[in-house]
Amino acid sequence: MSYNAVPAKAEVSVFPILLILAMGGFILGLTEFSMMPMLPLISETFATTPSQSGYAISAYAIGVVVGAPILMLLTANMKKRNALAIFVGMMCVFNGLSAFSESLNQLIFCRFLSGLPHGAYFGTAVLLASDIAPQGKRSTFISKVFLGLTIATIIGVPLVTLIGQNFSWRYCLMGASAIAFVVFLLVFKVIPNQKNKTPSNLMNEFGVLKNKLVWSILGIVLIGFGGVFCVYTYVADTILAVTGTPAYTISIAMVMFGIGCTVGNLILGKLGDKSPMPTTGIALVACIVFSFAYVYASYNIWLLYAVIFCIGFSVGLGAVIQSLLMDVSPEGHAMIGALVQCAFNTANAIGPWVGGIVIAQGALPNQTGTSAAILFAGGLLMWWLSHLQLKAKSKQAECNALPDAC
Repeated sequence: MSYNAVPAKAEVSVFPILLILAMGGFILGLTEFSMMPMLPLISETFATTPSQSGYAISAYAIGVVVGAPILMLLTANMKKRNALAIFVGMMCVFNGLSAFSESLNQLIFCRFLSGLPHGAYFGTAVLLASDIAPQGKRSTFISKVFLGLTIATIIGVPLVTLIGQNFSWRYCLMGASAIAFVVFLLVFKVIPNQKNKTPSNLMNEFGVLKNKLVWSILGIVLIGFGGVFCVYTYVADTILAVTGTPAYTISIAMVMFGIGCTVGNLILGKLGDKSPMPTTGIALVACIVFSFAYVYASYNIWLLYAVIFCIGFSVGLGAVIQSLLMDVSPEGHAMIGALVQCAFNTANAIGPWVGGIVIAQGALPNQTGTSAAILFAGGLLMWWLSHLQLKAKSKQAECNALPDAC
């Protein structure tokens, strides 16, 4: 029986599967996002500048970009349970190696290795969630996979930030490794050992690359999401250097970002099932406004919390865009999953890089908000190009169906 034969009323039966998939996302969220508030601690450990330590973040993102397409294609015809187990095992090993890095260069290399399974895990988990989703609920089910990542930003990242500030940032990575080992065991216990619904065809997978609409929609993530990381990476530095509040307020800010991610994931996921393009466009416009607001709100901790929450809300667009891409490209979903994660984590490299350049030129950390607004505007431009292509495609379909009307 195929996964997508599960009717809507049987949604409860797939809860354990979604829970395990979300737990894997939790590990990846902890691994990816915990480094950002840890930058001051890493700089202190290795006697480096924040800009130099920021390479540890970019290295992880580069690892995702390299690993996602290679691992997705290598495991495309593998049973999803086995593929997920491989990816979670890699998370366990590489996070453990990162925790024992003796130099910044070692940490950067281990962070690159840690990023390799990230995109492939999410790509495979999203395909499984899509398979078990009732008709018309794909965005919602995909958003549940990403709930693990967003919950990590609410609970995991603030918690490990406090642990890092009071003990060592190394414990954070060791904790992620330990959780990955537990999830590795649960994957074999919970995920069904069933063959894939349809075998992957390499020609179909690579055929996705010829679709111009796929590239313009990916551009929304590639450019626009850079704005999220341009702000988020330097929140800790903004609070310490501009807001001037105690270090514990960094953890509160991380919680606010995480709550924004989770609420946005749930709300935007549901809206994306009904109207993905309008939802995406409106959210991007709001992000431009809140990025500019970040520059001025950073002088008041309460306003800063509110703005960070709003910027975090936009992360929920990830599930919407993933589902939208699967709609515009009926085949090659393994490649789609890899491309989305490549785009998302390229944005994760671009954002800190742009923010680092701004700070290196003498700007205060809060002024990364202006750069973020420009990146979000670039994402909005890509959304507009995608909208025009979809409109033209719809018009062409009408003409094909009713030639006389054209």
